[in-house]
Amino acid sequence: MSAAAKNMTAEEAVRWYRSQPGNEQAVRDNYFDLPVLPAAKRYAASEEFAEVRRLLGPGAGRTILDVGAGNGVVSYGLASDGWKVTALEPDTSEEIGSGAIRALARDAGLSVTVEERIGDRLPFPDATFDAIFCRQVLHHIPDLFVAQRDFFRLLKPGGVILALREHVANTPAELEEFLRNHPLHQLYGQEHAWPLETYRGSARDAGFTERHVWAPLESILNFAPGNEGGRRKAIRKLAERRFGGLGKWLKWWPNFMQNSLRAHIAADTAGGRIYSFLWEKPAR
Repeated sequence: MSAAAKNMTAEEAVRWYRSQPGNEQAVRDNYFDLPVLPAAKRYAASEEFAEVRRLLGPGAGRTILDVGAGNGVVSYGLASDGWKVTALEPDTSEEIGSGAIRALARDAGLSVTVEERIGDRLPFPDATFDAIFCRQVLHHIPDLFVAQRDFFRLLKPGGVILALREHVANTPAELEEFLRNHPLHQLYGQEHAWPLETYRGSARDAGFTERHVWAPLESILNFAPGNEGGRRKAIRKLAERRFGGLGKWLKWWPNFMQNSLRAHIAADTAGGRIYSFLWEKPAR
């Protein structure tokens, strides 16, 4: 890959990736296909978003900040579900940035407020939002401790932040592995991953209460675009391999399945493995 390719913008990188033969399914899986509206409808109908809806509850006019909203597919799903959505996206491009969000909202007939300004202090008053949503965002933020404190400021008491699909690398070797294997990082160089404790510690430092952390295979949130049946099958395969193959006789026992999953999580050192988080701002 040329040095010029490394200096691509994010939009240029996605365009290049989209143009390469054999990437069609990966493009769809990442909702990079065009036009954006069908991709947004597909995300809204996904098992991942069904779990998001279960965790956040119905919108019912509540306010939510979609941080790093990209092309707006999540904002579309949230607005369709009754949330008053503010999409925060500093990239102004027409295919993967704020331009795409505005066009999507217009084409779908939905109301989504778009904000492009970012900084150490986001341009919103204190206690503005009932919820904050981040999908594949926190691992890009240079200082999570600063960002989490501002998220805490923006949430109303009792509000939650749901952060999905965050890449974890606990050691420099894991981070190097992740960056080496990430196809878009080779094009525009903006990928990263934090140690698990950085995510959790930054939330604690800000004042959040940790409600849940999901490791790989623990939730459809991390397993998408696979489905729930595939996730359970993957756990069964882990169980079958235990004790020299004797696990195939024990895999239908729920406790054995859970123990197998916990053992896998403890031993997993794959660079960039995916975690999701739910934190809450304590009520007054």
